[in-house]
Parts: sequence; structure tokens; C-alpha cells
Amino acid sequence: MKMSRDFIEKVTASNASVFTGPGTNSYLIGRNDITLVDPGPKIDAHIENLVKLGKGKIKRILVTHTHRDHSPAAKVLGEMLEVPLMGRLLEIDDSLQDRSFKPDRVLEHGDLIKTEEYTIETVHTPGHASNHLCYFIQEQKVMLTGDHIMNGSTVVIAHPDGSMKDYLKSLELLRNYNFNKIGPGHGDFLEDPMAVVDWIIDHRLERERKVVSKLKTFSPVTSKDLVISVYDDVDSKLHPIAIWSLEAHLYKLLEDGIVTYDLTDKIWSFK
Repeated sequence: MKMSRDFIEKVTASNASVFTGPGTNSYLIGRNDITLVDPGPKIDAHIENLVKLGKGKIKRILVTHTHRDHSPAAKVLGEMLEVPLMGRLLEIDDSLQDRSFKPDRVLEHGDLIKTEEYTIETVHTPGHASNHLCYFIQEQKVMLTGDHIMNGSTVVIAHPDGSMKDYLKSLELLRNYNFNKIGPGHGDFLEDPMAVVDWIIDHRLERERKVVSKLKTFSPVTSKDLVISVYDDVDSKLHPIAIWSLEAHLYKLLEDGIVTYDLTDKIWSFK
């Protein structure tokens, strides 16, 4: 029989899907002064479970970003438990956000949340979303990565709020932190985190090289046609999702001066 919860406990919501994998992970940090990270979607059973596990000791709620599978339960729990909400908002709403989330404290890169049990450092990691934050639990050397890093799939980068250029920079930023475990927004804990970071960067850059190669062959071309050849290693049923990351690559290449985009005809060309 389990007598006490783990110092960092992962609690997965019942919102499994093609986007969320087995569901969105919420994290309870600490024993007597508990921080809840990513309360997840507004699912009654999940909210009740978090309250039960928190045993009246949840003192604050942190959100990695405001996509609708990560933050909607924050408002409910914040009011129920009378605790502050912390995180960031987008400067420009892209219609994909949870508009109910209103932080009592806006977190900046490098902010520290200190308790007698642990210290959480805020790491601003734009890319998947411009307001995305990771949380480094210093004493345990664990990085909670939200949707910056997931276990089981690569994350979707959806332009215009999502940025492939920012995403790659944010992955590089994680090299500055000494952590030995990743707590992802979806899926199980990940060991050997720098190998994970290296793999994701290499995978994204390899995909970018493939985008350039296919553009040289097929341009001018629409995103809808280009995704077929660039993501020929992915089930075609997932192409409507893959096209978001494809366009994130294309907009990065546009910024880099490698491709052009005809807004009128919505076609891409190798420069």
C-alpha cells in the first residue's frame, strides 16, 4: 500500500487524443507546500483527483502555456482553493487559447518560486507557443517541459504564434540547465535529457533539409501539396496536422531568406 505520494507526482487527465497522447500531465510538487503545474482541462474527475492528492496543501498553480488542454482547470481550482495563478498570456490571441486563464502573477524568464522544500526556476521557452514556460525544479534536477518536449511524438508548431526559429533556440537554451530528468506535458518521464534535446534538434533540422530539397524539386507549390512529399514517412491521415509544422519550417526559411511566399496564390518557392 502506497503510504505517501512522490515528491513530484504526475497525474494524467483523461483527455487522450491524437494531439495529447495518453492525456495532459499535471504535476504536484512538494509535500507540505505544494505547487500544482498545469492543472489541465476542465474535467471534473481530474480536478477532484488533484484536490484529493493535494490534501489542502496546494499553495499556487503554475501554467506552462494557455492551450486548452493545459490551463482551463486553473481558474476553477484557483477559486476553489483560493490560491494564486501564475504564468503568461499571449500578446495577440490566436484563437487557440484558454481565455479563462488570468494570471495573478505574470512570470518572467529567470523568476524563482522559493519554498522551504524546493525552488522552481522559470524558463521562458517560446516556440510551441509564444507564452510557453518550462519549470526547473532545482533541488530535484527535474525540468517540467509542458509541450516544449513531449514523450511519444514531436510537438506541433502552429504559425503564427508558434515559431520554429524560436523553438530551436529554446531547445538550445535548455543546455544551460543541469537537470537529469524531463517531466513532459504528455507521456512518461524522460531520462538522459540532453540526448532527448539533441535528438529533437537533429530531427527538426533534418526535416528542414527535406523541406528545402523538396522545394527545389516541386516549387512553386502549395503547403497542401508539399506536405505529401515532405511527410511521406508519416501516415497521410496525419498530414492535416503535419501541415502546421511544415508551415512553421517554411516561415523560418522565409525569415532566413531561403524561400519566397506568394500571398495571393498561397504558393511557396525556393529562392
